[in-house]
Amino acid sequence: MSGFVEKPEPIEVPGLVHLHTGKVRELYRNEAGDLVMVASDRMSAYDWVLPTEIPDKGRVLTQLSLWWFDQLRDLAENHVISTELPEGAPADWAGRTLVCKSLKMVPVECVARGYLTGSGLLEYNASRTVCGLALPEGLVDGSELPAPIFTPATKAEVGEHDENVSYEEVARQVGAETAAQLRQATLAVYSRARDIARDRGIILADTKFEFGFDGDTLVLADEVLTPDSSRFWPADRWQPGRAQPSYDKQYVRDWLTSPASGWDRKSEQPPPALPEEVVAATRQKYVEAYEHLTGTSWS
Repeated sequence: MSGFVEKPEPIEVPGLVHLHTGKVRELYRNEAGDLVMVASDRMSAYDWVLPTEIPDKGRVLTQLSLWWFDQLRDLAENHVISTELPEGAPADWAGRTLVCKSLKMVPVECVARGYLTGSGLLEYNASRTVCGLALPEGLVDGSELPAPIFTPATKAEVGEHDENVSYEEVARQVGAETAAQLRQATLAVYSRARDIARDRGIILADTKFEFGFDGDTLVLADEVLTPDSSRFWPADRWQPGRAQPSYDKQYVRDWLTSPASGWDRKSEQPPPALPEEVVAATRQKYVEAYEHLTGTSWS
């Protein structure tokens, strides 16, 4: 089992139709036909949406995405129309709400990896490949790859796990031309972001993007280059051959799988609530990622 430990009821707002409750975001459609995306403070890990929220998390994700969209504007069109709060929306939506273009979404998680870790490391250790791409011998956890690679995954519903797939499978599912566009855009955006992050003392180990079509134009959508969708490591503490310290939700994952949580990940029991110190430390990691990358203080 997995999914929501406690699924929230969507907030009703005049003029908005609720479409979907995601792991982190609520999705609405306004009367103009645009999408209204609201980032909550929910935290997901191991395919569960946890019962404990991380204060400010949704605002950090939204504001960091907006900053990145601006950095990437010349490389990829994005889906943002406005950050204006819909009339009648609760005050808590301020800073966490985007009005976006309604796109024809491509059902692929577009993952770029510049370093070996996570599920890529598991596959590499078994076969010296990642998503079927051959890699050199001698790589370890945290190794920088010879060049960034495109390692797509299927998009999963809440409570299900994304599955890595080959490029050939993506081409079969969405067509060769679209697959080529996805790969080119993913690697171009990752490479730009990797260089920007590196200049700020952060390693962008890997990240995932979502794209959709506005007519014939491929558009970058959803969130982008946040601690929820990316692995960020402090460059001055990078040491291949071990798990790296990070600015993402790895801290929560580590606590959940530690004896302190008392939770058996392989059981059918939902994960427990996070203790206050884990909540505070996780919030701080998200804020630090925002501050290091943007060069501005979080307030």
